[in-house]
Amino acid sequence: MSQHYDSSNIQILEGLEAVKKRPGMYIGTTGPRGLHHLVWEIVDNSIDEAMVGMATMIKVDLLPEDVVRVEDDGRGIPVDLHPKTGKPAVETILTTLHAGGKFDNDSYKVSGGLHGVGASVVNALSEWMEVEIHKEGQKYSQRYEYGFAVTGLIEHGPTDRRGTITTFKADKNIFKETTRYDYEILRSRFQQLAFLNRGIHVKINDLRSKEETHKDYMYEGGIKEYVQFLNRSSEVLHQEVIFIEGEIDDIVIEVAMQYNNAYSQNIFSFTNNINNIEGGTHEEGFRMTLTRVLNNYGKNTNIFKKDESLVGEDTREGLTCILSVKHPDPQFEGQTKSKLGSSEVRKIVSTILGEGLERYLLENPNDARIIIEKALMASRARLAAKKAREATRRKSPLDGLGFASKLADCRSKDPKKSEIYIVEGDSAGGSAKQGRESEFQAILPLRGKVLNVEKSRLDKILGNKEILSMIQAFGTGIGDEFNVETARYHKIIIMTDADVDGAHIRTLLLTFLFRHLKPLIEKGYVYIAQPPLYKVQQGKKIEYAFTDEGLEELLKDFGPRSSMQRYKGLGEMNPEQLWETTMDPETRTLLQVTMEDAIEANEVFGMLMGDEVAPRREFIQENAKYVQNLDV
Repeated sequence: MSQHYDSSNIQILEGLEAVKKRPGMYIGTTGPRGLHHLVWEIVDNSIDEAMVGMATMIKVDLLPEDVVRVEDDGRGIPVDLHPKTGKPAVETILTTLHAGGKFDNDSYKVSGGLHGVGASVVNALSEWMEVEIHKEGQKYSQRYEYGFAVTGLIEHGPTDRRGTITTFKADKNIFKETTRYDYEILRSRFQQLAFLNRGIHVKINDLRSKEETHKDYMYEGGIKEYVQFLNRSSEVLHQEVIFIEGEIDDIVIEVAMQYNNAYSQNIFSFTNNINNIEGGTHEEGFRMTLTRVLNNYGKNTNIFKKDESLVGEDTREGLTCILSVKHPDPQFEGQTKSKLGSSEVRKIVSTILGEGLERYLLENPNDARIIIEKALMASRARLAAKKAREATRRKSPLDGLGFASKLADCRSKDPKKSEIYIVEGDSAGGSAKQGRESEFQAILPLRGKVLNVEKSRLDKILGNKEILSMIQAFGTGIGDEFNVETARYHKIIIMTDADVDGAHIRTLLLTFLFRHLKPLIEKGYVYIAQPPLYKVQQGKKIEYAFTDEGLEELLKDFGPRSSMQRYKGLGEMNPEQLWETTMDPETRTLLQVTMEDAIEANEVFGMLMGDEVAPRREFIQENAKYVQNLDV
């Protein structure tokens, strides 16, 4: 990789006007996700410097008034005059779409950014941006407003530092919903970047209030430490994280994996630091090779009984794996980079993983036996689950198992129009059945607590009547027979009481959906109902409050003669009130459950519902300060 990085490395493709007209095309949305995308774009440029060995530190400061500052100690953006524009290279980069060093293979071998459009898009969508460059012993700066340079490149004289400092304020006329950054979203992503790029120091400082927050991340173990972090709430089956790496044709593969005593599988794939949530060719190569190597080892060491063999899902039960690919020219399926399509990667992963894993199993026979026996137990449970799963098949939602008495189905057979409310308890179920619009709303009351699937295999899960009722009602099947296309409802709404028990049941239901019916969440079919906490009445005038703040506002409006009722449960509402507040599509509030950060969701479910107590206690202590209303 060349140390030389100047204007001759910068190529220009087109201008910036389109970004302001259609920002969604470049950052996906102008909501909170798009706002945070601005930070990712600037940070990705610094990470790219680190990935080619030219930077060791990245610092992000959240400043008052929604200002972000990103600093690195890389080579510094080029400042010499660009041969085509006659302007300083930094101005060309920040004011021209598709101008950047990412197109020049001599500057960046691999890159996670949007191929050079990132910084210019951020500039176009900011009220102002200032860039400060420390390069080859000189300090420079330039200021931009609404995407245009308002100063020339100012030279400030000698400096003993190196790198780039970019400070910007998002344009509130574009980001109308909010310009406030969520510290936790940023912190989580920066910790992930530190895991994925071993030895790089990533810092985040929230300086927006008197109670400043600072976090520093640096992991010499890289993705090995990432797997340990993800498994910290689990009982692991072998202490050492299996780590395999190799490079073929300039494509670098890193795999870190460790088994735990849980029953879910967690494989997270990345290409150039981008999380490929839909997997791709790297994950296909990993899955095929893992199954092949474990089957060969089981047969060659006579651990298998006669005719025994493993299928893919057996070998992945209880597995936590980070699969990271650094590729000079990756091909993705679709615009979102959620699935890697580069066909050559499949074979490269297979070659590197196959050789490395075979060597590990031979050198660590005790760990190898534990892993094979875990997979064999999964195989035997799978065969038992196959029998149990036959009970979930049905020709009609009303067939068998006393199911007809539970589900109050809707008349509509169109899944796009149909919705099902999962309700706790018979009293709330009764109110919901009476208050619903039976043309398109189905009601499924659950009796008692749902099984905690975090601690159960599929054969046991399918013995739970509440879970069986849901699978039958949804119509998707489960396990290897699951098919999201056969879902009978495109809105699955969890409606539980606004108390501790209700929150627990909601968490149990979400754990089940996340672990076993995840495509329903990915498709956006899962919602959480928001019943009111209070009813305020004055004479015949009735209003509902969904938060304590909302209650205060209502009590001010209604005055001293009003009466207030705190709802302890849905069953306290009559059918009309339940319809009006929680079920009427015209007036209700639904929270859609999304897969925005599957890795963090996986971690939280494992911690809250798993066996290990210490991480759960730590989580409760850390988050107790945010609790405003706790029913006991």
